[in-house]
Amino acid sequence: MPAQAQTGDAASTSALDDAAGDILVSAQQANRTVVEQGGQVGVLGDQPGENVPFSVRSYTEALILNQQPDTLGEVLENDPTIRTTMGFGIAGEVFVIRGFPLFSDDVGFDGLYGIAPRQLVAPELLSSVQVINGASAFLNGAAPGGSGIGGSVNILPKMADRDLTRVTAGYVSDAHFSGAADVARRFGANDEWGVRINGSARRGDIAINDEFHSSYVLGAGIDHDSGPLRASLSLNWQRLRQSHWRPLVTISTAIPDAPDADTNFGQPWAEIETEDFFGTASIEYDVADNATFYARVGARDGREDQYTSSFTLLDAATGAGSAGGSYVPREDNNEAATAGMRVSLAAGGISHQLNVGASASWQEIRTAYDFYAGGFATNLYDPVDIARPPSAFAGGNLDDPFPITRTRVSSVFASDTLGLWNDRILLTGGLRLQEIRARSYAYFGGELASDYRENAVTPVAGLVVKPANGISLYANRIEGLVRGDVAPNGVTDPATGGNLVVSNAGEVLAPYRSVQYEFGGKANFGLFNASLAFFQIDRPNSAYRADTDNAGQVVFGPFGEQRNRGIEFTLDAEPVRGLRLIGGVAVNDPELRRTPGGLYQGNDPAGIPEWMGNANVEWDLPFMPALTLTGRAVHTGKQAADPANTLQLDDWARFDLGVRYVALVKDTPLTLRFGVDNVSDEDYWASAFSTFGTQLLLGGPRTFKASASVEF
Repeated sequence: MPAQAQTGDAASTSALDDAAGDILVSAQQANRTVVEQGGQVGVLGDQPGENVPFSVRSYTEALILNQQPDTLGEVLENDPTIRTTMGFGIAGEVFVIRGFPLFSDDVGFDGLYGIAPRQLVAPELLSSVQVINGASAFLNGAAPGGSGIGGSVNILPKMADRDLTRVTAGYVSDAHFSGAADVARRFGANDEWGVRINGSARRGDIAINDEFHSSYVLGAGIDHDSGPLRASLSLNWQRLRQSHWRPLVTISTAIPDAPDADTNFGQPWAEIETEDFFGTASIEYDVADNATFYARVGARDGREDQYTSSFTLLDAATGAGSAGGSYVPREDNNEAATAGMRVSLAAGGISHQLNVGASASWQEIRTAYDFYAGGFATNLYDPVDIARPPSAFAGGNLDDPFPITRTRVSSVFASDTLGLWNDRILLTGGLRLQEIRARSYAYFGGELASDYRENAVTPVAGLVVKPANGISLYANRIEGLVRGDVAPNGVTDPATGGNLVVSNAGEVLAPYRSVQYEFGGKANFGLFNASLAFFQIDRPNSAYRADTDNAGQVVFGPFGEQRNRGIEFTLDAEPVRGLRLIGGVAVNDPELRRTPGGLYQGNDPAGIPEWMGNANVEWDLPFMPALTLTGRAVHTGKQAADPANTLQLDDWARFDLGVRYVALVKDTPLTLRFGVDNVSDEDYWASAFSTFGTQLLLGGPRTFKASASVEF
């Protein structure tokens, strides 16, 4: 063969090798699990973390694709400041942030409340999960469900940020299989239009014995960006089913040893099926170079059919317990909207970022209930399947539920961020006037039972100082707001077991306001990002105390307070090329204060760990750049299990391991993933946080995960 031909062949081979290497590098870069500092900060809009006086983080689509989470809670397992538990009597998730609950009902979708599916959210629909630590009544408005004092979570739908055609197949032990397709295109003379359609299907048994999950989702996003006008539309459908799902364990006098992590002490007839149609539409228009009008609307129609089983422990030594259950159908019809104007001004060396607007959400809940007879014998360590018990008492129309609750939360707001010293000093001040109206109706007959209408002003004050590039120090004072409780007709006397009359029965209490003080610092040097926060949150607690004007009666009100103090440190860094670290530590010091009669005075509230720590590691092997090793450690410290602090959960740690490999199939990248959660199959009680009584959540068992993605 001529020398010239040999040289040409070598050059061609080298060019092909270089092209293949570029494809591999691009695929590996797209697969990186990272955390973004910043996000959608309520009415302040999209902001980088260093410009706002709050702790803000965003978990990306790549993380969701790599980890194959089943629910939103499994995404938030990556956050060292959050732990996930389960709501009372439901399969839905509750997120504990800074020691206070965020109900799944109060998770934001594209910045609006009431639009995200209730109880469980399929992560395949999400492009980002954003976390703001701390009270946020000014930033987001009061959460209609009455939670979110310690922080908020906002989830964003997928949009066409690039051309994409991806197909994914997955497996989760024991027999849970999935398939997904995701297609995005940008088009137009200047790529001003974008369309993205994605869907997935999952079904099969998970690692908990006999527990079955299925998920079917379809999402469509359309966006337009033509200079001064930006608009988007997101439409989504989700249908989830969980059968034979494992409930919480109700205890009273002792904490039992944790059973095997895959033990299922629920009942075969326990099942929840949900179907939701939801979406948002938004628009931004630059009316001038320094002024932008924005508006967003959203809606959700949801249906739930839920058969629950309960487990009450009777003997901690033997595991003997009793089972019961219920059936609760529910329909939700929710709408939400916000609109405002942002204006940038500068004069005399001072800049202003002005923001004024209004928001509202409307929620209608149609529900009924059928509580089954309880007391059927079973065992924590050797569960007994029982037939579905007979009805004990029911309320509402089970076949066609009528409205039980209608809630409207409306507000107007205004803020200004002043910038000094070339915006190295940013001072934010704002006010939000909010009105909460909630009407409840009787389960029997549907007549109006109570009509709650209260308003409050929630201010915010924040300061950011940037003494050097990449460093920002901050402080804030911000309030949380939830609607006040309604005094019940009676209460059980804990001393005698008899009934006590509540002298102010039916009284609607004013909204409860929490106050947060926080200061900290952030470092952002590209490959190294860290934040440190010190906080204190005071929140009123509802309680009873003796009524001095009515002998033998009690009065219900905001008597007592919960004060949570803590320190949070988060980190994401790439200390050497290809080695990525994500993690942090949260230390909590909660306390019950000013309790009626001194009962539980100074005690820890239940379910708040002394400290929590996370560490995620990814390493792209330098001698095999297509291969990435992954690992995660999750640690949760001791936590009180009851307000008397006579019961306490031990600390626990869990370790996850995985590997990711990118191969080329005819110049098309194929990403293979394999992971094991809870490698040691640790048996542990994960949480004692509960909104009702003393209840324990059992940690998940060892779980194997595998997936393959092809991008065309």
